[in-house]
Amino acid sequence: MIGVGVIGYGYWGPNLVRNIDEASASSVIMVSDLDTERLSKVRARYPLVKTMPDYRHLITDTTIDAVIIATPLPTHFDLALEALRAGKHVLVEKPFTETSEQAMRLIDEASRRNRVLMVDHTFVYSGAVRRIKELVMTDGLGSIYYYDSVRVNLGLFQHDVSVIWDLAVHDLSIMDYLLPMQPRFVSATGMSHVPRGSEDIAYLTLFFDGDLIAHVHVNWLAPVKLRRTLIGASCKMIVYDDLEPSEKVKVYDKGITLNNGEDKYRTLIGYRTGDMWAPQLDITEALRSEIDHFLDCIDHSQPPITSGEAGLRVVGILEAATQSVTRHGSPVEISYCTSRPVGITQKPRNL
Repeated sequence: MIGVGVIGYGYWGPNLVRNIDEASASSVIMVSDLDTERLSKVRARYPLVKTMPDYRHLITDTTIDAVIIATPLPTHFDLALEALRAGKHVLVEKPFTETSEQAMRLIDEASRRNRVLMVDHTFVYSGAVRRIKELVMTDGLGSIYYYDSVRVNLGLFQHDVSVIWDLAVHDLSIMDYLLPMQPRFVSATGMSHVPRGSEDIAYLTLFFDGDLIAHVHVNWLAPVKLRRTLIGASCKMIVYDDLEPSEKVKVYDKGITLNNGEDKYRTLIGYRTGDMWAPQLDITEALRSEIDHFLDCIDHSQPPITSGEAGLRVVGILEAATQSVTRHGSPVEISYCTSRPVGITQKPRNL
């Protein structure tokens, strides 16, 4: 049984504690939060769980093997570093860190101590995204042309991060998991409509080697809620709508055909229209699959799918996008710095 401590019981913390409590391989030992009202809610629902306003009690508790950090972004690095130095396995809420340098330091620390370091890129563990990954890996789609996502809603405004770091991080982590290559440059534009606030609407365009292109649109000021991704390829195309109650993933046998024919100076474009099918998906809660994966990686000393290195790649894009916004959309090269070790060094385990 793996003892787990959770730091932070705000928006996401209750979901984490619930899934850890329900997992057969783990037990919630302690929850820490500065808000005493939140701690009283923990005690009411989980009478056997210890509660402490000072997180240091949690990190030094010898019955706790793993620490999950669900606190504001500026606190991630210090808390994760302290937990790793105490010999704990660590799961950090997204975004991983504020800078690539911080991410690399955590990766190095986890590698030095042979601890599991994982980032809470929850959508990667959803049945829909995992099914799309299978389609991409089997090469049934053909050559991927574009990745286009929209994630908009009215709120929730965040005070410590922009809409890029709050919403785009979801789509960038999904893209990082699904696509077989990494973007080289990003061009981003955004605008803030709240006094002294960060960007609440943003558009990111990512450029890869070859003809693959990606676009991410995020917005806190939309009158409707949309979570839709299009993946276009040479053989088939995918529509992933996370708000669909059942058929979240649809695969379309549609596309174009190119034929020069007898005219060597002109390419003729034809259109191919075939069937649409919706694959059956695993309906297990994504966070439950993620927690089970985290515990399994600890048990078998294996790196997770959303390792510290995955977190570093996403933070690298976020940093470059933030720079591009200040330059009114000028493309910025993305620096990943992924040559360092990645914690536990075996091949990542599949879900």
